[in-house]
Amino acid sequence: MTYPAQTPLSERLRSLVDTVQHNERTLRRFQDVELRLIGAQDFASFLDTLFGHLPREFSLSAVTLWLDERAPMLLELLEPAALRAADHSNLKTSREARVVAQRLCEDGEPWLGQPARLDSASRRAFFGEAPAPASAILLPLAAGNSVSGYLCLGSDDASRFVPGMATDILERFASIVTASLDNVAHRERLKQLGMTDPLTGLSNRRYFDERLREELMRAARYSVPLACLFIDVDSFKRINDTYGHQTGDRALAAVAACVRQQVRLGDTVARYGGEEFAALLQGDRADAQTVAERVRAAVEKLELLDDDGERIALTVSIGVAARTVSGSPADALALGRAMMDEADRAMYQAKHNGRNRVEALRKAPTDCALR
Repeated sequence: MTYPAQTPLSERLRSLVDTVQHNERTLRRFQDVELRLIGAQDFASFLDTLFGHLPREFSLSAVTLWLDERAPMLLELLEPAALRAADHSNLKTSREARVVAQRLCEDGEPWLGQPARLDSASRRAFFGEAPAPASAILLPLAAGNSVSGYLCLGSDDASRFVPGMATDILERFASIVTASLDNVAHRERLKQLGMTDPLTGLSNRRYFDERLREELMRAARYSVPLACLFIDVDSFKRINDTYGHQTGDRALAAVAACVRQQVRLGDTVARYGGEEFAALLQGDRADAQTVAERVRAAVEKLELLDDDGERIALTVSIGVAARTVSGSPADALALGRAMMDEADRAMYQAKHNGRNRVEALRKAPTDCALR
């Protein structure tokens, strides 16, 4: 027998239990996303979790992240090359988005509401030309007393994010995002220190050797040519002895930047040791000699000045070698070692023949695979 007076109470209890269970499930799902963010080993994995996993898990129509490129921990992540590699349209660094976010999140508090009610410039700052979500929340990413960015979550449900709703869980999530960004930045920095020459900003020999192995395996798979340049700054000891080591360092940095500008974006350039650089190019010997000549001519035109404002002449000697790679992985690696040795000997031949020139060994093996 059902007593009418008890029905409302039982319904309220059932509703309360349902709410508690729903909140527990939501917390577990947030924890799963948080663990993915905290465990992200690089910037790409972090962004994939934020822009891929998070919206799928919580049925969000839009997730946008604005990062302040002036924040020290983000400088490594927001270099132009890193941003191009990330290739996410919902990753923002524009000044316009910062101004909008600062205005909406006054006193560091989250903003909730309907983007349709914002002016068009504010909407474009965060959502571009895409349709704005029906409702959204904008969460500051606070690092100490400063804000390093803002996270915007959007929904097609106009009632999902409304002023006055509790935001404790989402604010906690924003703090996890901030901490995870810090972790990723530190990991990327350590990776850079291990693989980058601090003076020139180029890759170091360790990274070059790893890339050589990878490129040899790729070239063997597709039977395509691979080329190597060895580049040595001419009379570098004289520059150091005459002008001092600081000027010598400036000379190395200038040559490094010059070489980097003359090769394609996908090619690998490294400081191989001392005043010697190496470049790994996709192409045959003719391609490599064209690039090498371009590097030689560009270095010769460099305007490096001494302390008195007088120009210091800089030139390089370059050795070129190339192979078409095929066969087993062991064959490819052996061919790579032979190519490197040949380029090195060609560079010394360029030194012997008068410097400021490009050489390839005349009796070098034909560009063919090891069989």
